Amino acid sequence: MTSPQQILEHTFGYTEFRGPQRQVIDTLMSGRDALVLMPTGGGKSLCYQIPALARPGCGVVVSPLIALMQDQVEALQAAGVRAAFLNSSLPFDEAQNIETALLHGELDLLYLAPERLLQPRTLGLLQRVELSLFAIDEAHCVSQWGHDFRADYLQLNCLHEQFPRVPRIALTATADQRTREEIARRLDLEGAEHFVSSFDRPNIQYRIAQKNNPRRQLLQFLRDEQQDNAGIVYCLSRSKVENTADWLRQQGFNALPYHAGLPADVRADHQRRFLREDGVIVVATIAFGMGIDKPDVRFVAHLDLPKSVEAYYQETGRAGRDGEASTTLLLYGLEDVVKLGQMAAGSEGSEEHKRQERNRLNAMLGLCEITSCRRQALLRYFAEELPQPCGNCDTCLQPPQTWDGTQAAAKLLSCVYRTGQRFGAAHVIDVLRGSENEKVRKFGHDKVSTYGIGTEYTANEWRAVVRQLVVRGYLEVEGEFQNLRLTEACRPLLRGEESVELRTLPPSAKASRGESRSGAAAADIDPADEPLWQALRACRKQLAEDKGVPPYVIFHDATLRGMVAAKPQSREALLAVSGIGDSKLEKFGDAFLAVLRDFAPASTL
Repeated sequence: MTSPQQILEHTFGYTEFRGPQRQVIDTLMSGRDALVLMPTGGGKSLCYQIPALARPGCGVVVSPLIALMQDQVEALQAAGVRAAFLNSSLPFDEAQNIETALLHGELDLLYLAPERLLQPRTLGLLQRVELSLFAIDEAHCVSQWGHDFRADYLQLNCLHEQFPRVPRIALTATADQRTREEIARRLDLEGAEHFVSSFDRPNIQYRIAQKNNPRRQLLQFLRDEQQDNAGIVYCLSRSKVENTADWLRQQGFNALPYHAGLPADVRADHQRRFLREDGVIVVATIAFGMGIDKPDVRFVAHLDLPKSVEAYYQETGRAGRDGEASTTLLLYGLEDVVKLGQMAAGSEGSEEHKRQERNRLNAMLGLCEITSCRRQALLRYFAEELPQPCGNCDTCLQPPQTWDGTQAAAKLLSCVYRTGQRFGAAHVIDVLRGSENEKVRKFGHDKVSTYGIGTEYTANEWRAVVRQLVVRGYLEVEGEFQNLRLTEACRPLLRGEESVELRTLPPSAKASRGESRSGAAAADIDPADEPLWQALRACRKQLAEDKGVPPYVIFHDATLRGMVAAKPQSREALLAVSGIGDSKLEKFGDAFLAVLRDFAPASTL
């Protein structure tokens, strides 16, 4: 088969291309280069896998993570594709066998880490074989402005120099205009055709809330909406990852920690369990998940603020790759703002780099504090306009209340000034609320004019005021002790020339629509068909265990749902279900037909 359409139908089991897939494939088929921005779950992999099969030679895929390579190669092999990977996890003799297969023209796709590809020995090996294309996956790793920077990616421009006749495709799910330009420049892809799909993931519900006992907030979210679902909980530090995973296990959840400080075999085992077992929650730093192909992640929760909108989009994008309804929850507080600001200020980058990092952090804070549709703001960051509010984010589902915070802001700013602009938020709030603690008396702040003028608000409400004034630029946080200082921007407000609307602290509440669900309900299965649905899932799980692969490598949930809807009773009818190609029909068809026939009405047999 050399036709892309034939390969799509018979190898991958789909009848139609999505979005710009066909145009990207045609570009590579004609020997031209491409730069592709497509959201997670949008079908980026087919953009290079199909032309690699259709063109003569072997396609080489540059991939940043061993786990990602293994995921994709397992899925390709299940579809009957001659695919392999070369990385440090392989024994010497197995690596030798793969190299021999490459030299003999017995591979269609070979996955390599950038550091492996750049070795002179590997480049020499590739010079000896016919190559169909180079695919550079997770291409945002080339950008020093990005959140997953990998130094090895900077040297990949050598592919253009050493293999000038081999078409190249760079792919990423996340890149603002600056990052796109850097990808094109560093990879010598200025002449490539650019394909930018919509960044919108309408199946994901975005929720962002201020921290107010975050463990209680997370627990309510999991118990009310995500029972038995697979998901990821992101934390900023390794210690918080460990503590949160331990606490979730105590609450009865199957939670596993994942961070770079764990032994490699432990990380690999936890990732394997996440991919292959049902209902596992991984608590992780951002070291986890880049490019993970698990399609049925139903939620992503952040217990700390991501450092940029790109990072937030990339990490939340790991939910709902199968297109099913999924939910993201971000909990943030002033301490996150301070910590990330200090990290940016203390980095080894240039002053320009630090300024850009601060700008990115401010954009992330802006997304948190807005009172309008979050999806519109998120897409606008990537230069895409959504004409109407989405109806599937927290600010659309439960429009936030605002209040005239002018007087409260003036009180707080005055108190910061009266206490010398050298104390943190907690102390300033104590003074405002008339606390009689020792520290207030020690510094004589029970004598200042702002002492006790803020008793109408709780400490939690004052913290929300502080956070919003920091985000809006009226206050800044400085030094090791996170001291509050006034900025020039606060002068008009203090002089009564400006007013400010602040977001009201919302009561904790469940979303009124779009809630994530578990089991058959999540897949919109008729209750009468639930026994068949569960039997098909059990069949898939057994086959996956027998072959040592994740269940989704056998079939995605969407394919099982297609079986439930069509109830095929023959191989020909089963082949018509989306996601079933020739190879999978041959390997797995009889097992699933047996289940389907067990549940078929007697009149159809």
